[in-house]
Amino acid sequence: MFGGGGVTNFGMSIMWLILFTPCSYVCWFRPVYKAFKTDSSFNFMAFFFIFMAQVAISTIQAIGIPGWGVCGWLGTIVFFGTSIFASIIMLIPTIMFTAVAVLSFIALTTVHNLYRGSGGSMSKAQEEWATGAWKNPHVQEAAQQAALGAAHGAMQGQEPSNTPNYNNQALMQNEI
Repeated sequence: MFGGGGVTNFGMSIMWLILFTPCSYVCWFRPVYKAFKTDSSFNFMAFFFIFMAQVAISTIQAIGIPGWGVCGWLGTIVFFGTSIFASIIMLIPTIMFTAVAVLSFIALTTVHNLYRGSGGSMSKAQEEWATGAWKNPHVQEAAQQAALGAAHGAMQGQEPSNTPNYNNQALMQNEI
């Protein structure tokens, strides 16, 4: 806009702010919350699919292909020949797009590592989808009650009865 361009990109940025803020809640925050809450592989897969698209879009924005309406590295560097002032202004969102892309990738890999560490897999997600277990309110209520019971036991300093005590098991193996 400052370098002689139109206000279309500025208008689109306002629209993205208004539209994508609630969409981020519905499209990736809610699925990952439900996935951790109910240990649902299907919700994890929904999160991975949507969040990978966000990582790809953030990366494209950080690169800044000229004519695509973003202030990335390529657009900013090319614009330095046209207007130094506009390029410096473009540098701010460029750095922010880069930070968002890097932090989104870190968040995606962290959630993926937690998911794989919990024993989740694509076959488990397909099984949940086929059986519809992820929609069953009784399964969701049972998972919620188990989580509440574990949290209540942890807050009282007691271990839940189904948690193995590895120190006792090692002692028993030494005695055998």
